[in-house]
Amino acid sequence: MMILQGFLTPWIIYAIITLLHYYLPGRWVKGYVHHSETGELLKYRLNGRLVLIVMIGLWIFLGYMDWLAYDWLYVIRWYSLAGAFVFGILFSLWIVIPYPSTGKSLFSDLFLGRLENPQFNQGRIDAKMWLYLIGAVMLELNVLSFLAHHYMVFGEISPGLVLCGLMLTYFIFDYLSFEKVHLYTYDFFAESVGIKLGWGCLAFYPYFYLIGIWSTVNLPNPNTPVWQLICFGLLFLLGWSLARGANMQKYFFKTHPEKPFLGIKPRTITDGSKTLLISGFWGLSRHINYLGEILMATAIALSVGYPEVIWVWLYPLYYVALLLPRQIDDDKRCAKKYGTLWDEYTSKVKYRIIPYIY
Repeated sequence: MMILQGFLTPWIIYAIITLLHYYLPGRWVKGYVHHSETGELLKYRLNGRLVLIVMIGLWIFLGYMDWLAYDWLYVIRWYSLAGAFVFGILFSLWIVIPYPSTGKSLFSDLFLGRLENPQFNQGRIDAKMWLYLIGAVMLELNVLSFLAHHYMVFGEISPGLVLCGLMLTYFIFDYLSFEKVHLYTYDFFAESVGIKLGWGCLAFYPYFYLIGIWSTVNLPNPNTPVWQLICFGLLFLLGWSLARGANMQKYFFKTHPEKPFLGIKPRTITDGSKTLLISGFWGLSRHINYLGEILMATAIALSVGYPEVIWVWLYPLYYVALLLPRQIDDDKRCAKKYGTLWDEYTSKVKYRIIPYIY
């Protein structure tokens, strides 16, 4: 019975998140991507942070009432992962198979997707925003449940795991607090919805991102010195500053081209029809936000206090494996889109990701 319950748990949670997303109050905003038929900017209904808060409250309430153990998601973690895996595959098939081929192989269409920006019920649910919401909320519930299990086993929570949990929670709240900004990022204007994005958000994101906690939750407090924990926290904040700062500067530039960001006056190059930003974060490297993501992941891996556990390093290595090919692909897209203006840009902003190194 536990196997079936565990398998169906993510299905139930995803259904609850979907209902909350649909019925809770939300704000309508215009994004960056245009409708493929009308040419109008797509509209999105956003309420991710509210959904997250309600789901955390529900987790606390169920545990307080003894209706569900606080560490339930830890207890059924493998069965839950299997359920999410199957759900992600079924969703990906559903969102790909019925629609016209892109002209590439079936495998390519299944993995990368066919629909660029699917929306349902007059845009009330956008597939990409729904996927990221599901993944973020499920990740947070897993983090809380795993930390609860650690406390139940040891009677206290290792300061390193507390820091790791806080950083992941901050990462999640930050993302859902700036949903509108993320409408201007690569995922929305360059990717379609297939296994990579669908299964990735439903099965990979909410389970793999806590691999540092997952692989050390049953280990005792490593007694990491406070000064090291402070350094890990500062490394995370440095990464966050680069990632969030770069995305916010780009967002401000797209929406208010003449408006300074954090006192940084936008400096640009143009060919008369297209314009590129070359100051602030975007003057440091062409993808400085990617460096920020990698630094945050590194800090999270270090925080648990077990650098000898190889599994914790899979998280930052994943970001490297994800973002290096994305950087190459994005540079190709930009070279095609901007032409000689891109050549001028790369002569001024020489570094791809890491200033003075790469």
